[in-house]
Amino acid sequence: MEIYDTEEEQVAAIKRWWKANGITAIIGIIAGILVVTGMNYWQGQQKEKAIQVSSLFDELWISINDKKQDSAEKITERIMEQDATSTYATFSRLLLAKSKVQQGDLEAAKNILEQLMIEARSVELRNIARIRLIKILQANGENEQGLQLISEVDQATASGFSASYDELTGDLYVALDRLGEARTAYLSAIRTGAKSPLLQFKMDDIAPVRIINRDPAAGLIKE
Repeated sequence: MEIYDTEEEQVAAIKRWWKANGITAIIGIIAGILVVTGMNYWQGQQKEKAIQVSSLFDELWISINDKKQDSAEKITERIMEQDATSTYATFSRLLLAKSKVQQGDLEAAKNILEQLMIEARSVELRNIARIRLIKILQANGENEQGLQLISEVDQATASGFSASYDELTGDLYVALDRLGEARTAYLSAIRTGAKSPLLQFKMDDIAPVRIINRDPAAGLIKE
């Protein structure tokens, strides 16, 4: 570090430094201003976009509740145009798929959910889309296709949904009259943590009948 004895020497040193580094310093200052200005502009744009998308999502919710299908589809398209990868966009498409099911348009709902299984940014939302698609397949009698979708699940990304997949597997096996496999799937769901009264009812409904008395006169007495 240079040490100067007089004010004149300090001024002379500053002049020498400025002559050697002045242009570089100015460029650095300008670049810093541009970066800060650009960042502030970008953040402002993102905030404005988020406000717009949030407002559109509210409109979508109202349109779906009012059963205005055409309006719901147009609003969903506008949300997708704003930011197709946002969480708002994903939830909008999930809502639209639900609306399609309520309208009886299962094919349209299936198409939306099939796309979300691939395009949704989070694994949680991709699993939600898959589960809803499987339920549609079951309702449509496409039980084998539903089992195929479950078999393709990446277990590493579906740990929080294991019980739901097991219960759905049981439902599909019941629909196919494969009750032994259905019981195994339901038991797996229970072990994984699903203990709803409905699941217990499903188990009881397909429980094997045990014969404890056989009386030719009175017929069979079942336990």
